[in-house]
Amino acid sequence: QVQVVESGGGLVQGGGSLRLSCTASGSIFSINSMGWYRQAQGSQRSLVAQITSDGMTNYADSVKGRFTISRDNTKNTVYLQMNSLKPEDTAVYYCKAVITTTYTFQSWGQGTQVTVSS
Repeated sequence: QVQVVESGGGLVQGGGSLRLSCTASGSIFSINSMGWYRQAQGSQRSLVAQITSDGMTNYADSVKGRFTISRDNTKNTVYLQMNSLKPEDTAVYYCKAVITTTYTFQSWGQGTQVTVSS
């Protein structure tokens, strides 16, 4: 069994910062890409940022220059440092890991709420 668990969400004022963490655990042979997605109320889930196993990153245009994704492969953990937060960043943030055990599949976390007040 593989688990993906996020942490670090919360309530913050506009202009503030938060750091999200996501750890994959279980019988993992390797983790390919890891990424953060978000879903605001009434909207579809969309990509925020992702990072490959060798550190290549890509970001949604709306977060470029404000958010930074990083990962610690020794801990099977990905981070999302969010600075200069805006009310429109309010959403449930989900972590996705592409994991190889005996086969390759996507595993999602349960989500963590980020609320940015104006």
